[in-house]
Amino acid sequence: MSRNPERNDRKQGKFAPGKTGDRGRKSGAFDGSKDGPDRGGWNPNPPSKGFSANAPRSSGGGRGKADANDFLWGRHPVMAALENPARKGTGRLLATADRAAELERDGIPNKHKVEVIDSLALERMLPAGAVHQGLAFKVQPLEGVSLEDLAEPAEGIIVMLDQLTDTQNVGAIFRSALAFGARGIIVQDRHSPVLAGALAKAAAGATERLPCARVTNLSRALETLADLGWRAVGLDGSSDETLESALDNRPTVLVMGSEGDGIRRLVAEHCDVLARIPMPGGFESLNVSNAAAIALYEASRKQRD
Repeated sequence: MSRNPERNDRKQGKFAPGKTGDRGRKSGAFDGSKDGPDRGGWNPNPPSKGFSANAPRSSGGGRGKADANDFLWGRHPVMAALENPARKGTGRLLATADRAAELERDGIPNKHKVEVIDSLALERMLPAGAVHQGLAFKVQPLEGVSLEDLAEPAEGIIVMLDQLTDTQNVGAIFRSALAFGARGIIVQDRHSPVLAGALAKAAAGATERLPCARVTNLSRALETLADLGWRAVGLDGSSDETLESALDNRPTVLVMGSEGDGIRRLVAEHCDVLARIPMPGGFESLNVSNAAAIALYEASRKQRD
């Protein structure tokens, strides 16, 4: 728990973080709606404003991982990247003959040039099992925005992910966050996947439209956010307080725990309140991406109220 007595809505005492499972997979459709914040794309390399909580993304290890991180594949992720103004003039657009014909007919966003490639050759360039739909874009992963850029002014909803590593679930959370009008996502730099490859495919283009801040320390980031006027609500299945009662219309950071361990102790102690999603059916827990979608819906409803 933060020791700053001037911070609003800080509660005394320590919280015991709960667990939220993260082994399931995404569901639902993403319609590419333009509603909500900054749907035109975001700059992967904005000028830094010097927040100590923000740090550049560390590079991934291993050739296979690096290769996957160099590619976006599938119609929604590739088209979203092509439409992102920050991507103009960058990347290598690869398409099968029929898909290239469609692109030429409909117009390629930001005047990217397309290279026609055989489907089997394209499959050999991508990780095994990648569903490319005849499209791939070789481009550098997005680096992220600064915490200050994401948090000011203090209004709306931000999602913080505490060491989530499953790409399918992180991608699904990006989709839900975009759909419910969240300002952006905060992740810890050392323990989160890059916004490319399978994650971008699962996000169906949301990673190109929703800003993401990578920070060195989540606890310090929560302290900074509190100073800027944000209130942190952590999801914990063992909490006595329900999510509905914990949320209000103040600027809210929804904190989601990792696959196996839930919200870590120090991160939980920097939350203003921990809350659970009531499950009258008696099932033990929800997949983290499903829990995030429910929390985002409830938080956006409270914001409207």
